[in-house]
Amino acid sequence: MSTMSFPLHRNPPFRAEHLGSLKRPQYLLDARYKEGKSAQELNPLEDKAINDIVQAQLDLGFHGISDGEYRRHMFWGTFWPTLEGMEEVQNPPIETFRLYVPDIAAFMETGHKPGESVYCTGKIKHTGESTYIRQVEYLKSILPQEKWGDIKLTMAAPNWYHLRYVDGKAFPKDVYKNDKEYFADVAKAYQAELDILYKAGLRNVQFDDPNLAYFCSEKMLEGWKKDPNNTVTADELLDLYIELYNDCTRMIPADMHVGVHLCRGNFVNSRHFSEGGYDRIATKLFTQLDMHTYYLEYDTPRAGGFEPLAHLPKNKNVILGVVTSKFPELEDKEKMKERIYQAADIMAKGQGESREESLKRLGVSPQCGFASHAEGNLIDIEGMKKKLALVRQIADGVWPGEP
Repeated sequence: MSTMSFPLHRNPPFRAEHLGSLKRPQYLLDARYKEGKSAQELNPLEDKAINDIVQAQLDLGFHGISDGEYRRHMFWGTFWPTLEGMEEVQNPPIETFRLYVPDIAAFMETGHKPGESVYCTGKIKHTGESTYIRQVEYLKSILPQEKWGDIKLTMAAPNWYHLRYVDGKAFPKDVYKNDKEYFADVAKAYQAELDILYKAGLRNVQFDDPNLAYFCSEKMLEGWKKDPNNTVTADELLDLYIELYNDCTRMIPADMHVGVHLCRGNFVNSRHFSEGGYDRIATKLFTQLDMHTYYLEYDTPRAGGFEPLAHLPKNKNVILGVVTSKFPELEDKEKMKERIYQAADIMAKGQGESREESLKRLGVSPQCGFASHAEGNLIDIEGMKKKLALVRQIADGVWPGEP
């Protein structure tokens, strides 16, 4: 059972949230991909784009501020390739992947294959240099000091380069004897990174983890059962991932907020990767995983109903992703407010509290980022701003006067 606790009104999280990745302006995409500008040449363009999107977030009334992930190519950023013992490989061999893992399966179905991946080649160790730190420091340079604690940094999931690989391919057997040894060093690397970021003033971390939602996918679970290479069950692996997360975060100071975002993927043409409600993993996810906040996809029936939220303990928050980031059509504000009240009622019944008490643990957001990959979803920047404005309006209607 989780031992984490925090005041119900602590900030972050906020009533109106977004998931960190935002649509990039076309001039930045052109400079990076069509014109092939160097990192040095990109810097002033990235700075301009970040300045503009930060001001847009402030103008729209958001308090958890990100840089839109504009310095990244993909949502997971640059953490893994810079660890000692990890190596980025272009055009990785397809035989190293579990082809039934939803994102890999989606790549293959659409005629793609992973363009790059990161493999363990030796003992994993943090180098002492953070590749995320520049993103935090730049946001600090353009925000007043009283807002530094609101800055949100998204981080890659610690299991990201494990689930996708065939059992035995995530690390060399002469480096690590088993998953637990491998995870122990991964956790130490995350502990070091979180310590660096905390000392730089960061107080708001969101782990992006589609992998956890994959354990809700019947297709993946069927593939898992049929795979003769697997030495653990899917349930046993989920337990290991929860233990890994808890090791990653167990040394954070009391005033550092950590959350995890579960979704079913963003890919080309706003495609999702997996389907399945949270019912199958809810008890473990909410009671055993040491997170303050869960950012959950809830924009379509593929994520199931709110019933699993009955298991969410009284000391934890959930941000309901009821507004889609995939398409520009705007949701009905009143219907979205009603969905929030429905979720609150389920939480209240499950934990023996009132609707008002449950509402204190809730917020609203888009179901995922607008640009998990560089080009982003089938929505333009103005459409994205309208979606964010809607999120703010929904929050103001449910929690008037709250950030």
